[in-house]
Amino acid sequence: MTADPGVGALHDSVLTALGVAIVSGRYAPGEVVTLDGVGAEHGVSRSVVREAVRVLESMGLVQSRRRVGIIVQPRERWNVFDPRLIRWRLDSDDRAAQLMSLSELRRGFEPVAAALAARRADPDHCRTLAAAVSDMAVHGRSGDLEAYLLADKLFHRTLLEASGNEMLRALSGVVDEVLTGRTHHGLMPARPNPAAIELHDEVARAIRMRDEAAAEKAMRAIIDEAASAVAEQSSD
Repeated sequence: MTADPGVGALHDSVLTALGVAIVSGRYAPGEVVTLDGVGAEHGVSRSVVREAVRVLESMGLVQSRRRVGIIVQPRERWNVFDPRLIRWRLDSDDRAAQLMSLSELRRGFEPVAAALAARRADPDHCRTLAAAVSDMAVHGRSGDLEAYLLADKLFHRTLLEASGNEMLRALSGVVDEVLTGRTHHGLMPARPNPAAIELHDEVARAIRMRDEAAAEKAMRAIIDEAASAVAEQSSD
């Protein structure tokens, strides 16, 4: 028996609404909400709310207590690496702080991943990286930001996979949300910076040539360029 797609949509809708309400501060830390109250607000059953709450509990955003209710948790308990939480924070007024935090995080792991990829990447990884850069160049010139985003995400996902480190690979969802959020919140220029695309090409080339130092340096430059571009777009 297959699940009712309508129920899944309701669950996702309630989950997102509650998540956004928490990260935006509409529900303050320590505040208590109830299944019945949320169900009435969103016009859904207790079972739909209960499933959404279970997900939020796994993310550290809420805690359920018998005879008390659903207690909103402070930021210190949030699973800040969860891609859904990153997405919600980028959709809120917390966007600038979240982007800064993510840029600092990326500086800590993507250059390392690039160096490891230069040591461990296989021919398929190298071909995928080169093809992604080529697509970025094409779509950057045409100004097709959605197609550019897909190519950019593929590049970074492949880079992390090519590192051969499962912990780094697990961070691909984090990078995906950073890149997606930047595009969907108008923090990309109408025509992506050709210098940024060239830096991606430098990373791909360094990995192909097994030059760990060059791969790490170019990857760090990519992150620095992106942080500067976001700061510039945000100030316009």
